[in-house]
Amino acid sequence: MVRIYRFAAVRPARDAASAIAAVPYDVVTADEVREILKKNPESFLRVSRPDAELPDLPPDDDRVYLRARENFLALLKNGRMVRDPTPGLYLYRVTQDGETFLGLACCLDVEDYRANHIRRHEQTRYDKEEDRTRHIRVTQTHNGPVVLLYEDDTDLCHFIESIVPTGTAPDEEVHAGNGTVHQVFRISDPKVMDTIEQRFSRVPNLYIADGHHRAKSAVNVAERYGGGGEISRFLGVLFAHDRVRIHGYSRLITDTGTYTPASFIEGLKAFFTVEPYNHVDGNGFQIAPKIKDPDRYHVVHVYTEGQWYECTRPIDPGLTGPESLDVAVLQRYVLEGMLGITDPRGDARLQYLGGARPVRDLMELVDAGTYRVAIAMQPVRVDTVLAIADAGGVMPPKSTWFEPKLLSGLLVHTFD
Repeated sequence: MVRIYRFAAVRPARDAASAIAAVPYDVVTADEVREILKKNPESFLRVSRPDAELPDLPPDDDRVYLRARENFLALLKNGRMVRDPTPGLYLYRVTQDGETFLGLACCLDVEDYRANHIRRHEQTRYDKEEDRTRHIRVTQTHNGPVVLLYEDDTDLCHFIESIVPTGTAPDEEVHAGNGTVHQVFRISDPKVMDTIEQRFSRVPNLYIADGHHRAKSAVNVAERYGGGGEISRFLGVLFAHDRVRIHGYSRLITDTGTYTPASFIEGLKAFFTVEPYNHVDGNGFQIAPKIKDPDRYHVVHVYTEGQWYECTRPIDPGLTGPESLDVAVLQRYVLEGMLGITDPRGDARLQYLGGARPVRDLMELVDAGTYRVAIAMQPVRVDTVLAIADAGGVMPPKSTWFEPKLLSGLLVHTFD
């Protein structure tokens, strides 16, 4: 059973939330961060991505992490961020594209991670893990929430929704540039918090949807420097498993080696049935399969030289777990088999584009000559992700793009 904990969050002052709230640290480059900070010097990216302020230093220099700590303390000193007077729980609501996502923000125990009650489906990279480990240790904060799922078998989500009556004003509200609205509601009633904790004490496991590196880094800090208390807890936001959205995660290939675009398509026919796909909606986030009974097939869509192709292959019932995923089949036969890309995490010829991007972005990148081939993937079902995590399986890198994506800086957990 999982344990959740109240915490006294450090949050933006009421008039500062829009200025401070920032995109996650790992979705922007240092150059992009610098451009953001030119327009908005109060952005929390000054804390989460201090390397952008120190371009002459290696990003792993001790002074970079110290700058993050200095910037965070400055926000507290000048009153732009304040600490809640008592521990509480928080609701984090996101509204986008006509949908509403509601999560519970709380602290989680690193021991539940070690005991596999907090389950993962993705491997972490050592360099990214060490970066966040040092960042958490020096800043003495967990400032990027880990997004987790719970199986909602007891109508828990409806109970959480009932906590905030319709029309209740949020404690924080941010209108992001993409039309998404982020709201935070503080829960301070002890009886309500007791009930929430009791309800979650019956949830057997949580599943990391987004933030594998942040979670593992928090565990690292607790193991290396901890002794219990707040350092052994980290910030999470919990969503019902059937109240999130998953997109596919597109692949982009810079170099097809000896293959021309035409011979690459011919080469695919050794492993897939390949058909031209016309009239693609460039504004959509995925391409709908044309094949009948798509659940019986692996389906990927390939774009090169101005043409989309639908590539299908019957699902082998002998394959289970991660090996049965479309991305695994693509890796086996195309990326490795045809192109020799054996390291999908590190090969520079292979890049990724998050699924919450319109298909036209893929087309424009290929049409501009930045990439030779784009590959659009179908989304993985949430139930599949949970089943793989339950079995201790590891999905190939960049298999899922979960939404909602949460902002950094709206809720910070400290252990100083």
